Amino acid sequence: YDSIKVFYKENGGQATARNLGLGKCSGEYIGFIDSDDYVDTNMYEVMYNIATSNDCDMVECNYDYIDESGNELTREVEIRKFKDRKDMFINPYVVPWNKIFHRRVLCNNELFFPEGYIYEDTSFFIKTIPYLERYEYVDKKFVKYIKHTQSTMNNNKKYDKVGDIFKVLDDVVEFYKENGFYDEYKEELNYFCVRILLCSSLKRIASIKDKHIKNRLKKQTLQILNTKFKGYKNNRYMQGGIKNSYMKSINSVTINIYLMLLSIK
Repeated sequence: YDSIKVFYKENGGQATARNLGLGKCSGEYIGFIDSDDYVDTNMYEVMYNIATSNDCDMVECNYDYIDESGNELTREVEIRKFKDRKDMFINPYVVPWNKIFHRRVLCNNELFFPEGYIYEDTSFFIKTIPYLERYEYVDKKFVKYIKHTQSTMNNNKKYDKVGDIFKVLDDVVEFYKENGFYDEYKEELNYFCVRILLCSSLKRIASIKDKHIKNRLKKQTLQILNTKFKGYKNNRYMQGGIKNSYMKSINSVTINIYLMLLSIK
């Protein structure tokens, strides 16, 4: 196909590669595939037809979570159809590889992946939400997401990168304030940030072997909760459910218990 172009660059991580693609692309819709996963051969045809038929800003599909032998694994996040944009903050699956976006949404609003951090997917997706006026969901498992046995968090330098989440969430909140979206989405955004801090981020902190790094990140988590998200337990999205009860129970004492439990494999 003459329309296919290949670009080479020095390895700088996923974010730099994706941003290079965003700067070079000229098509109507944009999708992302990770190098260690694979997708159904008709994935983009189906999603593109749905997108163009409904003039969608984003189309999302389901996925299979498998190990390297092809065995199906239990997923932590279930993909579902969102009711509206505010619903997109409530436990979304922020990865870009099961979605296509209209080019105008990403490029016209200069929505790129933050470089040099982990959690780049978190920042990217949450920043797209205010611009997604039309959205569709395809309940087809088009993507095979593979869990590899070798963890990327295997040394102190990489463990220390877990703290990137604090900078990423700061950046997201500032983005919403600077672009005039904060007042409209304040409760949803704050709930999302707290959930990231106390669920996926705390789970990563629990896996750290270095006690000094773990203790520092634990203290930072509590400090941010008690300053930037003070009063989060009264958030209307924090009412009811086991996950919310867990988050509301976090304090300087219980966090140590949860870190110990989360570290048990």
